[in-house]
Amino acid sequence: MKIAVTGKGGVGKTTLAGVLAKIYAAEGYRVMAVDADPDANLAAALGFPEDKLNKILPLSEMRDLIAERTGAQPGLMGQMFTLNPKVEDIPERFCAEHEGVRLLVMGGIKKGGSGCACPEHTFLRAIMRHLLLESKDVLIVDMEAGIEHLGRATADAVDAFIVVVEPGLRSINTYHSIKKLAADIGIPRVLVVGNKIGNIDDEKFIKSSVGEEKLLGMIKYDPRIAEADRNGLSPYYTSEEVRQAVAAIKDEIDKLVCAG
Repeated sequence: MKIAVTGKGGVGKTTLAGVLAKIYAAEGYRVMAVDADPDANLAAALGFPEDKLNKILPLSEMRDLIAERTGAQPGLMGQMFTLNPKVEDIPERFCAEHEGVRLLVMGGIKKGGSGCACPEHTFLRAIMRHLLLESKDVLIVDMEAGIEHLGRATADAVDAFIVVVEPGLRSINTYHSIKKLAADIGIPRVLVVGNKIGNIDDEKFIKSSVGEEKLLGMIKYDPRIAEADRNGLSPYYTSEEVRQAVAAIKDEIDKLVCAG
């Protein structure tokens, strides 16, 4: 099972990814969560305690490791480097673990564009390709709003590509942009989760904007999510309603994937 979660910033994609990972782990699955958003927050959504949080180093900041595997120094332009670095050992060596969920934090590229031809980007892309093609875990990837970590070679490995939207036009526009980009690289299945639903009008807006056949489910607005974030707690423990809603979404994902 390989799931990629994305959406406009602030819509709650990290909350969904974190609670979904904890539900799979609670059911006994071997779970790998990947924080592929440069604004990394998945560890907090998974409830990692502060002592473990402080020890997590994003892979993009491991300059010596990147240099060793790619043959080039990060941050320097005009170098020759390998396009297929060895990364098979990276997930197990550098993941952090908490309550049955293993976490790998990719980090961001601070220089150049997200698609730059640089050692750092090549290294991260190789790790993502390895995880999507070779991993036997339940893999949940918390992505940024784009699909830069995916390509034609790995698109078919994603069982469910989930876009989180909220009842607002900018969020819906992001969904349509992602849907088009996904089609361009051959991702066949782009689904939607509605979040921060306040009333029936919010539900109607999302259904009319994306189509009911694309909806995996909806999550009602809950102020306890913001409170959990302030206190460094996982929403999995602070909101029974959110946990139940995500569990229902997880069941829909399972049915959809099992149906082929």
